[in-house]
Amino acid sequence: MRVSGEELVSVLSRFNPWWRGEPIADLPKWRRAAFRELHAWTAAPPAPRAVLLSGARQIGKTTLMLQAIESLLNAGVPPANILYATFDHPILKLAGIDAVLDAWRAREPKAEGLEYLFLDEAQFIRDWGTWIKHQVDFQKGRRIAFTGSAMPLVEAGQESGVGRWHTIRLTTLSFYEYLQIKNLELPALPGLRSLRDLFDLSQPAFYRAIDAAGPYVGHFHEYLIRGGFPQTAQVESITQAQRLLREDIIDKVLKRDMTALFGVRRVLDLEHTFLYLCMHDRGLLDMVDLCANLEVKRPTAQNFIELLEATHLIYRLPPFGYGKDVLRARFKIYLADAAIAPAVMLKGKAILEDAGALGVATETAVFKHLFARYYPQNVRFTYWRGRKDREVDLVAEVGGEIVPFEVKYRAQHTGVRELKGLIELCEQRNIARGYVVTRSLDDFGVLDGLPQAGGGRIMRIPAPLLCYWMGATEIEDR
Repeated sequence: MRVSGEELVSVLSRFNPWWRGEPIADLPKWRRAAFRELHAWTAAPPAPRAVLLSGARQIGKTTLMLQAIESLLNAGVPPANILYATFDHPILKLAGIDAVLDAWRAREPKAEGLEYLFLDEAQFIRDWGTWIKHQVDFQKGRRIAFTGSAMPLVEAGQESGVGRWHTIRLTTLSFYEYLQIKNLELPALPGLRSLRDLFDLSQPAFYRAIDAAGPYVGHFHEYLIRGGFPQTAQVESITQAQRLLREDIIDKVLKRDMTALFGVRRVLDLEHTFLYLCMHDRGLLDMVDLCANLEVKRPTAQNFIELLEATHLIYRLPPFGYGKDVLRARFKIYLADAAIAPAVMLKGKAILEDAGALGVATETAVFKHLFARYYPQNVRFTYWRGRKDREVDLVAEVGGEIVPFEVKYRAQHTGVRELKGLIELCEQRNIARGYVVTRSLDDFGVLDGLPQAGGGRIMRIPAPLLCYWMGATEIEDR
């Protein structure tokens, strides 16, 4: 089936209002932290590469691209030299990328200067990897940004894209970004350049942060059940927000994307696998138990896990260390957002009254914030298990340093007795700084009473403050 040039031009014209001299409608003024990196790679790229915005559905990739286009237009780039096309649209998907480019140039003759291509949901372009590499290698007058919410796994015979595109990995909204999109008027929190600086704060500075943070706690809990998706963050009803989130994940990702991109036929088994993971969020993945409960074979279950990771719905963490023991060990699973499990499991606000579920949601949110902050630094995340089943929830290996995080989101204050695993790891690896994520705002400060042998220090920090500072653009390091 062929698509006529007139049909393509008609579709493209609706997506590119700047060709008619019109502004981009309904574009928010606030920008995600990733905008700066995207703008740099489109306006003045550090290297001759395309840029890939990678992340789950409905997290704002399209908005980021349109904001980048607006900046280019404001900088004087000719409107005719900018193309936006989404291959989620059936007409554009059917026509293919070459026909789209021909229709663009039939509608808008090239002006002087560089061309800018913004390609949404590029996983629907046939042989997208080969096409992008060819453009980067041979079309030096073009700069390309493309998105993918479900980038297919590398197929047999497909060359590596290393050196052809730079990846910006997007998570769902941080707590800081959530507050920005809600346009809430809250007391200003102290700025923080680095988590390291917490160890140098005076006691009055801790008290000032605690006093200012009080109004943030309720919004943090609402953030956990609404989720970090721009659409659901702005829906007034939490029930409606969770319904939209559930439909996006179950209907669009599991039932549509998995079928269209990966040829998944056993959609019900895939859905059951995802529901199993929602029930075991931030837990160790027991493949034997999963296979027995769902009555699927191990290779099938393993394939489902890899597909869910490819569509950015889950993260997998190996245990701390290297070698054969790690390869044989169980992975720890985190969902992409703390609100996914409550939405899929139809829990509503019930997790706020369930201390265990609230702790799970908080740990998931903490991991996402740490991942988003450290990802550009080539971080490696693991979990640690020591003697007597002592554990540390998260270990970040970044910049040659080991930085452990333990989540203790409960009403009681955190003491040395509750942190035997964290203390053991710090002593074993001679770690200078560790962090405990707490619930109470006054459970904040350097932990006293530590053994002297290790020489390290542990900072207690309330989860709303950690997530706020991790999402704030001014914080730079660990």
